[in-house]
Amino acid sequence: MSENNTNPHRILIVGGGAGGLELASKLGRKSQKKRNKRFEVTLLDASPTHIWKPLYHEVAAGSLDIAEQVEYLAHARLCHFNFRLGKMDGLDRNKQEVYVKATCNEVGEELIPRRTLTYDTLVIAVGSVHNTFGIKGVEEHCLFLDTEQQALRFQKHLLESYIKA
Repeated sequence: MSENNTNPHRILIVGGGAGGLELASKLGRKSQKKRNKRFEVTLLDASPTHIWKPLYHEVAAGSLDIAEQVEYLAHARLCHFNFRLGKMDGLDRNKQEVYVKATCNEVGEELIPRRTLTYDTLVIAVGSVHNTFGIKGVEEHCLFLDTEQQALRFQKHLLESYIKA
């Protein structure tokens, strides 16, 4: 618990994938049930939306509409946790601070400046990414499905291949 009992215990979850989102949702709902608000939950993710990663193949194939995403802000409101858009780029465990790099749009315009989030409990739930197992040529010739953008890129590539055929 926080040293000052009047302040809620701050739980910061970095990563809004299946694990991080589920934890933030459960803890947020649990905090709402406590009349004294003993803790508050904040979820940090680099994307404003979430699609369950095992469904990326359906996005890539065009059989899942990207509109099926979970909007973190709306979900946070429903489940009583805070959402912060951004990507962690540093950590000071002694100060209990997470550093979040500036959030920019696609043309590089800064939307949210670099900032610091403090915590009492930190959960790192950043998930996983592909592994090429050191096989030569895989990185250059494979279309990976680790992100929504990669799934959409694959879908575009697939459609262009159909058109060419």
